Amino acid sequence: MTIGKADPPPLARRAASAGASPVLEILALTARPEVISFAGGMPAPELFDAEGIRAAHDRVLTEEPQRVLQYSTTEGDPLLREVIAARMSARGLTSRTEDVVVTTGSQQALTLVSTVLLEPGDVVLVENPTYLAALEGFAFAGVRIAPVPGDDEGIDPGALSDLVVRERPKMLYLVPNFQNPTGRTLSLERRHAVADIAGRHGLWIVEDDPYGELRFGGLPVPWIASLDAADDRTVLLGSLSKIMAPGMRLGWLRTPSALRPALVFAKQAADLHSSTVGQAAAARYLSDSDLDAHLERTRAAYRARRDALLDGLPSALPDGSIWNRPEGGMFTWVTLPERYDSAALLAEAVGHGVAYVPGAPFFAGSVRSSALRMSFTGNTEEGIREGLLRLAKVFA
Repeated sequence: MTIGKADPPPLARRAASAGASPVLEILALTARPEVISFAGGMPAPELFDAEGIRAAHDRVLTEEPQRVLQYSTTEGDPLLREVIAARMSARGLTSRTEDVVVTTGSQQALTLVSTVLLEPGDVVLVENPTYLAALEGFAFAGVRIAPVPGDDEGIDPGALSDLVVRERPKMLYLVPNFQNPTGRTLSLERRHAVADIAGRHGLWIVEDDPYGELRFGGLPVPWIASLDAADDRTVLLGSLSKIMAPGMRLGWLRTPSALRPALVFAKQAADLHSSTVGQAAAARYLSDSDLDAHLERTRAAYRARRDALLDGLPSALPDGSIWNRPEGGMFTWVTLPERYDSAALLAEAVGHGVAYVPGAPFFAGSVRSSALRMSFTGNTEEGIREGLLRLAKVFA
């Protein structure tokens, strides 16, 4: 006799409410080798210093195999933390080794901060549009997301101040340098305004900076974390993914001392520690190799690719389209005339052998369906020009 089975318990509410990632679906659609893709937010693989990274792995595995193949401390490899702190100090944010916690990519850093700071129902303020994976992570945490309007200089401080009073948020999340998806940079004046608002109203700031070292135009702008009004309430996230290699999955957070014990505990509960051998190799690479020289080559290539994209957009897009000129990073933000829907046009674009990311998924509030994100890092200048010729056929 067959005994019937009862259904297993349901998923947690946060898991049941999680949908498929629209960007992952788009990237799967555009992954065919014949498609020239402006969709991916990935660094150029031909620019990786594969030989230098291999040599760093060889050295640590030859010199310290028993240490680097063993469990490690949750906070991270001491030498890697020291080197990261030194790089931040050299860029104007005085940092100590103990200020740094190594994470499995900056995406994990954002998850750890959310775990430690946010309860279901809390309010988080974000730029509109903003980084899609942050929106997905906040939704998974069960918080309410409130978008802050802005313009080419970043979020509007007046609107931010009003929202802080009205919504009583716990956290502001932003990407101030060459933002994903827009490529915008938050101006110095607005950084000071954001810091002052956070200081007056008791607001945590999560400053996500994966692109800051990819500046190839304009002048550097100090981190919000370096401003006196917000230095005790800003968690700065960084990553080796865009400046070294994303496959190493190494990032970090620089945290105020009040948050550090809870963040380390959350990290320990999540994965105990990031890869010991990967951290040791990264520390050796950063100590022995000239990352700044490598970044100069990378920035020069990205500048040329950005220029190729911007030079070709006028002939590829319909009249009335607008776009920005980012001073670094990986993305240009395009807005077509309102009669166009970038998501509806994507299938036709792929049919012509070219792809982009529609802008709608990046919005937390009112959606601009005519917007789209184009990455200029993943193709050579020749490939960019050919991709734009194909894109022009969509609007012919």
